[in-house]
Amino acid sequence: MSDPVREQYEAYPYPSRDPAEEKRRLVTGSPSRLAEVNHYLFRGRRDFSRPFHALVAGGGTGDAAIMLAQQLADSGGPGRVTYLDLSEKARGIAEARAAARGLANIDFVTGSLLEVAELAPGPYGYIDCCGVLHHLPDPPAGLRALEAVLADDGGLGIMVYGSYGRAGVYPLQAMLRQLGESLPLAERIAQARRLLAALPPSNAFKRNPFVGDHERGDAELVDLLLHSQDRSYSVPELLELIAATGLKLASFIEPARYDPATYLKDRQLLARLEELSREERAAFAERLAGNIKAHVVYLSRLADSVAKPEDAAVPLLVEMEGAQLAEALGRDLVFRGSFDKLPVAFALPARAPAILRRIDGETSIGEIRGALQAQDGGYANDAFEKDFQAVYRSFNGVNRLLLHFPG
Repeated sequence: MSDPVREQYEAYPYPSRDPAEEKRRLVTGSPSRLAEVNHYLFRGRRDFSRPFHALVAGGGTGDAAIMLAQQLADSGGPGRVTYLDLSEKARGIAEARAAARGLANIDFVTGSLLEVAELAPGPYGYIDCCGVLHHLPDPPAGLRALEAVLADDGGLGIMVYGSYGRAGVYPLQAMLRQLGESLPLAERIAQARRLLAALPPSNAFKRNPFVGDHERGDAELVDLLLHSQDRSYSVPELLELIAATGLKLASFIEPARYDPATYLKDRQLLARLEELSREERAAFAERLAGNIKAHVVYLSRLADSVAKPEDAAVPLLVEMEGAQLAEALGRDLVFRGSFDKLPVAFALPARAPAILRRIDGETSIGEIRGALQAQDGGYANDAFEKDFQAVYRSFNGVNRLLLHFPG
């Protein structure tokens, strides 16, 4: 990466984090929850009590590295995380956060991910790379560099900017360059805030309700509007980036965001869309929703790395309780949520509450079916499978229902 990029992150480490907050909360998200990594990249069969080595390429102030290291520590296994980033200042914040948690399973390395083979050669069972590839002069080279240090059965979780949800960002970046690209960064921040306050209602950025990072602080404003090297991706462009490697798309996150059926109810239109490939449907859904500002995807060397529902699989709800969900469905049996302020709703079958009440992270699908059939002898296997698939499709669609195979 160029010197201006390094200088930016030395002056304004990103994202803004206070190590003292580690006493109150663990920052979590996608990718890199271990349950997600297991589900999407290891068919739900990875035992994290065994040795596991993860790389966070572009670790910034530490969100992904801290999250991964804490989860691995909680598993009781010997798992380790290697943190790699350009910025010494950002690394210092990440190290302070790790110290506040007493985490001793992170190795800190300073440098570019383009030099990862020399600086931190691995191999790695998992690589997190969020918000970095789109700042490289040659993103495919960056992804290939990461692939080169990936274990044979490993996978990646990456995030790159989405073009449609960032409407107005790049014209605003261009305006700010016109106003004073050569000015000191502190002056450019002040100038950016003046321009933001003066934007007319017709301006595309002003009309975009999905981007608000700049409101959180100077580091966020710089990263969004004053970055010297920045691009975004549509779904086809992201797939082209992936195709430049030997990697395969395991899943978009959240899966339902990339399914046209989440937004459309017209049966004739949906029937036509059913004829398209997963990738074509994802591109259509992105254009249809118009609010995807970042793409999170899991990538694998394997064509079948995602766990699938079967009797031995144990369903796990993420940051949700089955009993509470069952109550929240109400009489209309509709699960409601939103994707970046866009309301979405998923209709569920009559037995969905009964299934949800039995999802506790320990009971297998087969055991759930057996318990329900013991209560209702007329509940046939094919009826249960249809009902469970509807529950799984809805809650996995929002990335809140995952599968794992104990032992």
